[in-house]
Amino acid sequence: MKPFIRIIFLAVMLSATQAATAEIRIGVVNVIKVMTEAPLAKTAQKQIEKDFAPREKKLNAFKKEILSLDEKLTRDGAIMSEDEGKKLERQIISKRRELKRLNDEFQEDLNIRKNEILSKLQKQINDALKALAKEMKFDIILGRDVLYFSPEIDVTDKLLAKLK
Repeated sequence: MKPFIRIIFLAVMLSATQAATAEIRIGVVNVIKVMTEAPLAKTAQKQIEKDFAPREKKLNAFKKEILSLDEKLTRDGAIMSEDEGKKLERQIISKRRELKRLNDEFQEDLNIRKNEILSKLQKQINDALKALAKEMKFDIILGRDVLYFSPEIDVTDKLLAKLK
């Protein structure tokens, strides 16, 4: 059984057994909206862009250098001596390898940083969500895989306000 169906099944069973005694409060959170609009997420994105901009600039300059060498080989290859042409080809191949290595390192470092931030963000969101659920006396708050929900039970904006 899919996790969402299990949750709904449990909610229905719980509501059926408690229908006589109390009303069950269910809330829904748009996780994607929270992950993109939470203050920590916005701040972190700006910080990542600031921290990684110099390396990205260097990578782009390196790409332009390789393109320039490629253009030179295409343009002047016919008039170059055989040794000059081979030397330029080896230089281009070497620079492409270096670019690939630098690009792989850049992506790896970027992913590590994003995962660190995502971990902090998830903890902050979970803590705020638990506090909001207690404050608003929710029995269940659903997130992923909700097919439909009424806007009245959507607590996303309240959670974002709590995160601020």
